Amino acid sequence: MNNRGVVYLGEGKVEIRSIDYPKMQDPRGKKIEHGVILKVVSTNICGSDQHMVRGRTTAQVGLVLGHEITGEVIEKGSDVENLNIGDLVSVPFNVACGRCRSCKEQHTGVCLTVNPARAGGAYGYVDMGDWTGGQAEYVLVPYADFNLLKLPDRDKAMEKIRDLTCLSDILPTGYHGAVTAGVGPGSSVYIAGAGPVGLAAAASARLLGAAVVIVGDVNPVRLAHAKAQGFEIVDLSQDTPLHEQIAALLGEPEVDCAVDAVGFEARGHGHAGAKAEAPATVLNSLMGVVRVAGKIGIPGLYVTEDPGAVDAAAKLGSLSIRFGLGWAKSHSFHTGQTPVMKYNRALMQAIMWDRINIAEVVGVQVIGLDEAPRGYGEFDAGVPKKFVIDPHRLFS
Repeated sequence: MNNRGVVYLGEGKVEIRSIDYPKMQDPRGKKIEHGVILKVVSTNICGSDQHMVRGRTTAQVGLVLGHEITGEVIEKGSDVENLNIGDLVSVPFNVACGRCRSCKEQHTGVCLTVNPARAGGAYGYVDMGDWTGGQAEYVLVPYADFNLLKLPDRDKAMEKIRDLTCLSDILPTGYHGAVTAGVGPGSSVYIAGAGPVGLAAAASARLLGAAVVIVGDVNPVRLAHAKAQGFEIVDLSQDTPLHEQIAALLGEPEVDCAVDAVGFEARGHGHAGAKAEAPATVLNSLMGVVRVAGKIGIPGLYVTEDPGAVDAAAKLGSLSIRFGLGWAKSHSFHTGQTPVMKYNRALMQAIMWDRINIAEVVGVQVIGLDEAPRGYGEFDAGVPKKFVIDPHRLFS
């Protein structure tokens, strides 16, 4: 069978190209029977993909992109016992074996076996084990019984596919950020970043019972969208310091907890600063506004190698963080890739029972596979949208 996918061709360039139809084998060519082949129903463009396309990682030319996948099982290996042909499934972006110590302890973001180079695997991502990405018509998923979340009632799932497509990454990631920040009933929460993950974190904080959720960004269009979704906002392109903008909203310059949904390509604050990269800005600002003994969730991506960094230290992921301030305030920090499987079943239920309208909150816009390069361009320009690719035109 034929297959097509979104292929990274160098800084700022992606194209739709013919790619290999998936085989029942791992990236090292070993035959496997624990996998399934999916007909991709939906696959999303993620801000993490943009880091690679901007040339800010060591991603290799020719990489098939895409780690946010929902699909239909069309072929399965002989070791797959709990899935059937025709099942509609959500794919956690983490590739995980289910057998190692990390997986058994629910740390599926740092599986010890699926990537020879380091702990943790992902589809279509640099240094994550060379698993082929899912911005394509068909894709292989290994360890299928462990990795895949079956979506019950196919018809109802397809009615909510614009929401359920967010289960593969951004909704669990935003939720993980809120949970690890300690969000609970009555909390005051600051979310740094009004992109899709930031908005997912904001929606998650609301689901968890936060009294007030404040979203900060330098992009006025994204801030306007966040405001329209019922969140409070602070404009970090203004010269008024963050703590003063928070005080104007809350009557005090601190919040109970915060989430960094920006990561290593952060920009400075203020009229001048917003135009220049300052990779430690977000973390330092969060330590400044989170109360003593508060928590900071950090789902925003930080890398060990950044060829486009502003200085030599940042090229190796070394940032000028005011760790002494965090220490003095007894802050807790939680970093790392989200263990999607820890949350996706509960979040699926929240979607199916209308407890969270994530597609509306993050601005889902459905496009065809051939429109993916345009989607990358618009997303990079900062539009308040979450681009969802429908490769087979099943719901668009």
